[in-house]
Amino acid sequence: MSDKLNINQWAEEDRPREKMASLGAEALSSAELLAILIGSGSTKESAVDLMKRILNDCNNSLNTLGKKSIHDLSQYNGVGPAKAITILAACELGKRRQMESPEERPDLGTATRVYNHMHPIMQDLGVEEFWVLLLNQHHRLIKKVRIAHGGITATTVDIRVIMREAVLCNATQLVACHNHPSGNITPSKQDNELTISLMQACKLMDIHFADHVIVTDGHYYSYHENKKC
Repeated sequence: MSDKLNINQWAEEDRPREKMASLGAEALSSAELLAILIGSGSTKESAVDLMKRILNDCNNSLNTLGKKSIHDLSQYNGVGPAKAITILAACELGKRRQMESPEERPDLGTATRVYNHMHPIMQDLGVEEFWVLLLNQHHRLIKKVRIAHGGITATTVDIRVIMREAVLCNATQLVACHNHPSGNITPSKQDNELTISLMQACKLMDIHFADHVIVTDGHYYSYHENKKC
């Protein structure tokens, strides 16, 4: 019986998947990344050793690897057609990513821009929804998250969920946004209480609370523009 182990049998600190999860993809070599894709090697060598050998034959060039055919890769012991296709699919995805322009993140540095961004989402809603817009230091949107659907109060909006999302996204600024289906843009007592709670939580987490924008179909109310945050 072979003493070679597949990836799942390696010591945890040596497994490419676990290494990527704990240290990030940039910490892995190209051979380790490709080993994750093929999962196992042969009875004679591990997945990483197999991919090191293949890359060595390609002068350690991923560009050269991507020019190989399914037949070429299938000549290596431990690489059948399925694994060869997986490797070439990964190379093709890398090529397509390189050809694409970076996704443009919208600038949400003003209440008007927040309104224009969120109005299409909220204009036809029959109930209130509460969203948070997580921004970087340049006011660019990292992620928007719907937090609550229905009646919006400080009890229905979980501040802990908002803060967790902000921290996980490395957001430096946060904008709250919700709609008033009635068309009345005047903040309610509950809106004010929720805004204060969010401001306090953001201050504690060293995240800038930029604004709370109330959206109706055609108008908006900004706590920042009204100097309430």
